[in-house]
Amino acid sequence: MSDTSLKDKTAKGMLWGGLSNGAQQVLNLAFGIVLANLLTPEDYGMVGMLTIFSLVAATIQESGFTAALTNRPSMVHRDYNAVFWFCLPVSLTLYGVLFAAAPLIADFYSAPELTPLARYLFLTFVISGLGIVPSARLFKTLRVKERTLSNLIALMTSGGVGITLASLGYSYWGIATQTLVYVTANTTLYWWFAKWRPTLAWDFAPIREMLGFSSKLLVTNIFNHINNNFFSLVLGRFYADTEVGHYNQANKWNFMGHSMVTGVVNGVAQPLFVETGGDRERQARVFRKMMRFTCFLAFPVMLGLAIVAHELILLTITSKWLVAADMLSMLCVSGAFLPVTALYTQFLLSRGSAHIYMWGLIALVCVQLSAAVAVYPYGVMTMLAVYVGINLAWIPVWHYFVRRTLGIGYRQGLLDIAPFLLAAGGTMAATCHIVAWLDAPLLGALLLKIPIAALLYTGILWLSGAKILKESWDYLVRKKR
Repeated sequence: MSDTSLKDKTAKGMLWGGLSNGAQQVLNLAFGIVLANLLTPEDYGMVGMLTIFSLVAATIQESGFTAALTNRPSMVHRDYNAVFWFCLPVSLTLYGVLFAAAPLIADFYSAPELTPLARYLFLTFVISGLGIVPSARLFKTLRVKERTLSNLIALMTSGGVGITLASLGYSYWGIATQTLVYVTANTTLYWWFAKWRPTLAWDFAPIREMLGFSSKLLVTNIFNHINNNFFSLVLGRFYADTEVGHYNQANKWNFMGHSMVTGVVNGVAQPLFVETGGDRERQARVFRKMMRFTCFLAFPVMLGLAIVAHELILLTITSKWLVAADMLSMLCVSGAFLPVTALYTQFLLSRGSAHIYMWGLIALVCVQLSAAVAVYPYGVMTMLAVYVGINLAWIPVWHYFVRRTLGIGYRQGLLDIAPFLLAAGGTMAATCHIVAWLDAPLLGALLLKIPIAALLYTGILWLSGAKILKESWDYLVRKKR
């Protein structure tokens, strides 16, 4: 594929990915505000304590085959059919195991109400297991538009159901049902758009061919979910469910922020790196440009969210969630770098280096868990500060593995990241000082911080001649015309 054709296809995918994630997070924000006012931290805590079990089970059922199929040189029905018939019985078996284990989970948290809730909520990954192959087909062919429509329709449908049930007094059952409806609608639409149907030819030879790669990715994804959600496990075990609820609310807002960028990166990065894999210099140029674009978006979005966290939480979901505002500000610092980490890991996957990703993440999780257990007596905020610090310190580790393949040194990596970090950090510091000097009330502070930060950040990049700003603007203007 020519550079121009690949560039246009990538830009189109990133544009749709940006629109998708932006629209999804706006809807998530709207539905989340309504639900947070109808429900309590304890309601969110009940569902939050089950999150890590659902994610790990969903990862086992998917077994890394989405990335494995994407790395295959061609689209063959035999490959997809084998994955479908492998994942379906795995999903049913996992549900049976977790159905039986639900009382044990409830005993671990000393919350007997979790038994029926767990058995109901865990149905989601049985249904999502049916959508693994259609989703992989859409992902491999960069059909971001179809995935966008599926996600948005499912989100609007499930959001309406969740609000209705919460207003009728169903508390945490409403949250669980919202999740179940979202997964069902999304899976159905993936099947509709993928235009693929399984056959009864049970040939598992492709599974054996992909297993070496996918099994490493399976282990990696499990540790990734543990890394992202172990706070719910630790807080649920050593603190009250109220603390779990506050953390889950903060983490949800943090996720809404960084996933706007991470979704854009993950939507095109691995297929793009696979496409350019035969030319090292070309791939290095693509990687560095993707890195600059990621930093260009991620740092202002997440650091901006950090400085408006208190106003946003207090104005939208009231002071009962004030503790979550402090947590959110701290999580956003780590969240600013999660899209950067995603780009590193997507590159490793595109090179078939699942083992490097796996061991790198296992080491990170071991450090995180050890640190959390060591400092939990000092309080939740201390645990969060240590967690954020370790995540930031791990960026050079990921860069080391990419450097060995592409030859991008630490100095080059720093030159790609630092300008946007300094511009965003300086912008947010200046914005806070300006608004504090104006002594605006709560709503006024929120309404002032957003446009001031946006103008300052754009102005700094414009005056410094940042190419990524000009290229993004030129592309958007061309698409508009």
